[in-house]
Formats: sequence, structure tokens, C-alpha cells
Amino acid sequence: MLLEKIIIFIIFLGPLVFFHELGHFLFARLFGVRVEVFSIGFGPKLFKKKMGDTEYAISLIPLGGYVKMFGDDPFTKDEIPEEDRKKSFTHQNKWARFWIVMGGPLANFILAFVIFFSLLIVGERIPEIKMGAISSDSVLFQSGLRAGDVLVKVNDSDVYNPSDLMVENSTKVTSLTVKRSGELKELTLDLQGDKFFEEVLKYPPNLRKPLLVDQNAVRYAITTKKDNVDFNISIEEIANLSNVKTLYAYPILKDEDVSQDVVKFDSTKGVEIAVDYTDLKTLSASLQSKGYWTIDLMVRSVNMSSPADKVGIKNDDIFTKLEGENVYSFEELRTKLQTIAKASVDVEVYSKGELKKYTVTPNETVQDGKTLKLLGVYSFIEVIRTNFVLTKSKSVIGSTTVAVTRTWDSMKKTLDGFVKLITNQVSLKSIGGPLAIGKVAHDSFNTSLSYFFQLMALISVNLGVINLFPIPVLDGGHIMFIALEIINRGPLSRRKMEIAQQVGLSVLLMLMVGAIFNDVTRFF
Repeated sequence: MLLEKIIIFIIFLGPLVFFHELGHFLFARLFGVRVEVFSIGFGPKLFKKKMGDTEYAISLIPLGGYVKMFGDDPFTKDEIPEEDRKKSFTHQNKWARFWIVMGGPLANFILAFVIFFSLLIVGERIPEIKMGAISSDSVLFQSGLRAGDVLVKVNDSDVYNPSDLMVENSTKVTSLTVKRSGELKELTLDLQGDKFFEEVLKYPPNLRKPLLVDQNAVRYAITTKKDNVDFNISIEEIANLSNVKTLYAYPILKDEDVSQDVVKFDSTKGVEIAVDYTDLKTLSASLQSKGYWTIDLMVRSVNMSSPADKVGIKNDDIFTKLEGENVYSFEELRTKLQTIAKASVDVEVYSKGELKKYTVTPNETVQDGKTLKLLGVYSFIEVIRTNFVLTKSKSVIGSTTVAVTRTWDSMKKTLDGFVKLITNQVSLKSIGGPLAIGKVAHDSFNTSLSYFFQLMALISVNLGVINLFPIPVLDGGHIMFIALEIINRGPLSRRKMEIAQQVGLSVLLMLMVGAIFNDVTRFF
């Protein structure tokens, strides 16, 4: 498993590094500069081969790469002979040096465009952007958005991936096109771009399968249509259908794995359940009054020596009440637990048909600076898998236009993200390092190749934009020095260059340490 993640990480990051360095390399060769080393990776060289003037290498640490050019060290005291100066980076004119430095970020932008273009012209297999259970007091709910709605367009712009929901702050979101039960619906709302994105993020598509349990832990599949269970219609979506007065429950066969997309059930032993509800909470309450609970309230496993284990809570027990009040989902149980001030809490569970009451003292742990109370149990929650759709392939002109737009939008969103970081609108804890990149690469690879390459294109743009920041040691720092050279009509002094390089390196190291620290605290 670890080896698989490492391989995926290298497949993901390798092309981004390779094309960035290739951009520097090609422009250097174009202007006659001798390239001494072209390396993918840092540190000790695992493989190297000299061809012409250049040594090509693959190095141990796959977190970047470098191109070493003849005469690119401004601090060297060695004098370059007159006959070799035409091959020296430092002795090139300002425009040549600009394009050699700019070649890396430019290659990243071109790579992103090529990936976007290729996906568009062959058609993309992309996950639907689906809404989870939306709070009734949310502006999204009040605008008509419901659980299970698939976001198709925002302000008439197509939605292909989550980044398409990041509308500019200056732009208002006034319309949404969603797909509900196979039909397109137009919704109107009035939200600033950043507020819209924040609201959408509150409701991830953790839509629960239509599964119930009774007090004896017998599992049931429920449906609105007799003898026809659709396991892609969630509990939350059934809750949207408030005109339904009867649900049908069918016992699941004993050895069936409810984590599968389709679960076998006994259609000869169906039960009609009369229900009366207007939303998710009243649906759950109506079902509980008939002796049925959503399956996520059942315990899948109990941690050894945990608070739940110590009082006697077991696998397949069903949580029914916390502090004397009904709970309607495991998420609600977990959320309410955090609001209780006293050290111990009272819970009620059904255990093999018998109602039992326990007083439990939760453990406390700190995550992201917040104290969390934990019982030490895992829920039997089963969520519906993401549905994928294959988009129609576009023409060459259409693919080119959209690919340019996506590349440009990705650049603007990257800049906007860093502006928010600098102005403290976004926490520094949101910065991710190599572990975070590795995780999203692995997750996207297992989601779909289209999603994997979309993410690769986005990170390629990020890499290009970040390298253009005017920080010494980055490409943008070199461009800044060239600009200052033009303004001053001469190069900066050696001392000023050394100070700038040291400051730039310190800033970069602090960012890297911060990102790695975030990774460690996030994943360990």
C-alpha cells in the first residue's frame, strides 16, 4: 500500500518537475547557454548519463529538480574566459536571461493547457459534484438547493470539478443549475463568490444508503416503491419527498455485505411503514416511532479499553438517546456530545433487543486546537459512492477555448488563494506539503484518471505561479533581479545579492517547514 502511494506520487509529481526543468533547459539551449546538469530530484544521484555537455540525472529526493547552467553562479570569484562567455548564463543579455528563467513556469502553464485540452477533446470521466444534507436555515436550502442535487452550472459556467465552484470574490453567484432526479432545475440566489464556496463546503456529499435497523439489529433496505429498492437514492433524498406517506422495508439477507453498491434482500418479507414527515429530522423521528433507526446509529466496532468498552457497549448495539433526547444520526450524536459540559453523559442503546442505559465518561483529545470528546466507537455508516459521468468530447476550437479559460482561471484562483493567505483570510494551517500532495494524488487516482489529470494540471499551474513569486532563489526572484538591473542600469552589488538570496532562502525554508509540520499534525 505504501509502495503504491509512493509510485502514484512520483507519477503525479514527476511530469510537473520534468516539464518545468525542461522549460529552463530548452530556452538555455535556444540562447546557446551550456547546460551542465539536468536533474529530476535532489540529493544523491541514483542514475546519471553524460550526453554532450550535459549530465542527465535522476536523484534520490523526488520533490523537485534543477538545471545547472554554466556561469549561473553570480557569487563565484572565478573569471570566465572571454571565449566561453557566450555559453555563460550570467553573460547573456537581459532578455535572454529573462526567457531562460521564465521557461520553467511557462512550461508548467503549457503542460496544464495540454492536459486540459486532451481531457476535453476525448471527453472526461468526472465525479458529479453532489450536495449533502443541507441545514434548513442555510441560505442554500432557502434558495431551493436540496440533498442529492448535482451542481451542473454556476452563473451559466459549467461545473467540472470542485475548483469550478471557487467564484471570484467580486462576483456574485445569482443562479445555479442542478440535476435532481434526472431533471435540470434552475435556482436563483444572491451570494458573494467566497461565501457561496464556504457554504457549499459545509455540506459534503456524505449521503447515507437507504438502510435501517430494528432493535434486534436486523438490517433493512427501504424504498418509496414497492419491490424496487434503488440503493443510489439516499436517506437524505427520500427526506426531500415529503409527499410520500408509505415506505417499504425489506430485510437484508444475513450474510450480505452492506458496503456493496447493490445488496440482496428478501422481497417476500417486506414491511409497509406509514410515515409522516417534512424533512430529514421528522423522517428519522417517524421511522423511530415505528421501531426503525438509520443504520449509522448501529455500532460497527468498539475500541478496546475505550469509554464505551468499559461500560459494556458492544458491536451491533444501536444508539437511541443521548442525555434523554432522541438522536437521529451518528453525526448528530457526535456533534451533540461536544456541546455537553459535564464530564459524564447518559446514553441509551438497544442491545440484542434489550434497551440499556449507560453513563459514559468520554475521552478528550485535541485536534486542530479544539478539544474533542470521544466514546471510542465506530459507526456502521454506509454512504453512497460518487457517481461518474462521461462528458461529451469537444471540437478542437472548443477544447482550445475551454483549456485556455481553465488554465487562466486556475492561475487567478492560485493568486487569490495566496492573497487570502497573506491577508490572513485563510489559515496557514491550510498549506499542505508533500504528504498532502501525495494523499490528494492517491485519492484522485483511485477516483478517476480524468480527476487525477485535472488535479495534475491544477498543481502544474500552482507550481508555475508560485515560482513566479518575487522571492530570491525562485524564478520570480531572478526575474525581479533582472528588472532591478534594468532600472538601475547595471547589476546589483554582490553584497545585496547575497542578502537577498539569504532572505529568500529563509522565507522558503519557513514555508516548507510549516507545510511539513501541517502534514505531520494532519496525518499523524
